[in-house]
Amino acid sequence: MGRLDGKVAIVTGAGRGIGRGIALRYAAEGVKVAVASRTKPTVDSVVDEIERSGGTAVGIGCDVGYQEQVNEAVRQAVGAFGGVDILVNAAQGFGTEAQPTGSPIPSPLENFSDAEWEYTLRTGATGTFWAMKAVFPFMKDKGGRIINFGSQMGVVGWEGSTAYNAAKEAVRALTRTAAREWGKYKINVNCINPMVWTDAVSSMAKEKPEIIKSRSEEIPLRRWGDAYGDAGGLAIFLAEENSSYLTGMTFYLDGGYTASA
Repeated sequence: MGRLDGKVAIVTGAGRGIGRGIALRYAAEGVKVAVASRTKPTVDSVVDEIERSGGTAVGIGCDVGYQEQVNEAVRQAVGAFGGVDILVNAAQGFGTEAQPTGSPIPSPLENFSDAEWEYTLRTGATGTFWAMKAVFPFMKDKGGRIINFGSQMGVVGWEGSTAYNAAKEAVRALTRTAAREWGKYKINVNCINPMVWTDAVSSMAKEKPEIIKSRSEEIPLRRWGDAYGDAGGLAIFLAEENSSYLTGMTFYLDGGYTASA
């Protein structure tokens, strides 16, 4: 018996990184998972891994930069599993729509690209907003859990990451607002600020190794988090009954980095 047996979760950005880790960890705890991501091969890979481990999943192609695709992903998940109990908004685009990248493109604020600003905000804060609105009708009468993702980069204002910083701080504000407005419906809304090693961090390490080396040395626990063990473990806690009195919170899953900032 898993800790979340019978629950249904939609996880955006589940094809890789933190989203993938959470999708796999949820499935191991008995959750029926809608694996939503933009790239079909990665979606299929995660679904296959879940099913080979005895879990239940459905793959859904979804670019969170388009509201109609977000709405359709929720419709497909509800159609497959009969409802939704948990929404995890892990998706985030980088670069521009014409030239997406694996991580933020470092650029000083005064020269920052309008196209990168628009795409980063749309696939981050706005995509999260759309997904929250889409699941609300299915949570309003029975409650639910929404887990969003911010970033330490926004909290401390990492240089060269104007749009990503703004997007992630907007997600935190959205989280607090929804927590206050939707608490009466027993919908808990929380945010995780992770320092977890992902494809995006790996990409940044190749572009700016000195930045990642410096950040790594500033983490008191001297390691980056793990998507499955650390992020997945916290996502389980925020979806189970033991966290039912927590809402509107930001959880700093960062090995103590923000405490030392």
